[in-house]
Amino acid sequence: MVKALILIADGTEEMEFTITYDTLVRAGIECTSAFIPRSLSPYGSSDTSPPLAVCSRQVKILPDVTLDPLAAGPEKYDALIIPGGMGGAVTMARSTEVQNLVRSYYNHPEKRIIGMICAGSKVAITAKLPGQPITSHPSVQSEFPDHFDYKEQNVVVSDAVPGKATLVTSRGPGTAFPFAFTLIELLCGKEKRDEVVGPMIFPSSTVTGYPF
Repeated sequence: MVKALILIADGTEEMEFTITYDTLVRAGIECTSAFIPRSLSPYGSSDTSPPLAVCSRQVKILPDVTLDPLAAGPEKYDALIIPGGMGGAVTMARSTEVQNLVRSYYNHPEKRIIGMICAGSKVAITAKLPGQPITSHPSVQSEFPDHFDYKEQNVVVSDAVPGKATLVTSRGPGTAFPFAFTLIELLCGKEKRDEVVGPMIFPSSTVTGYPF
């Protein structure tokens, strides 16, 4: 079974997290959400383990686990997904555990997929991924060094570095469905993506396919 690890923190954008998680599950992908605590005391609920993640619009989500780097590596999952939301993205971008995890997926000899959406793409900077096509929420576009080939597209798929992971990036809550469908196509194939899209009854003008 294809497996995906989806990170979440206080301040994560709840649409980007839940739409991606839910849509991947519809494709038969086994998803696990992992909470990334702040370096200081998190402001989520402390009476549960893992603590509740308080998302960007105050929606509270109970993650499956708290991140354990030893149990979260590319030997156990086919994809690593990082949602946006400025508060959560800053926590993840500053986390050495997340930076190391991203690099381990990127460099794994069995090709993996890394998905980043909205401000979550900031992690590509702090993890020091090599320059390649990328996108993000417009609010953080100026933070990307010149060696990244920034694209103003709904979804950007990069296989720019031979032998490394495929990097999939997207722009924000409104592109969360195309982002998720792209991940499904890359992980499970176009037929599975189409199988998932149909029953969701998108308006005919909605862009759901890949490439974009």
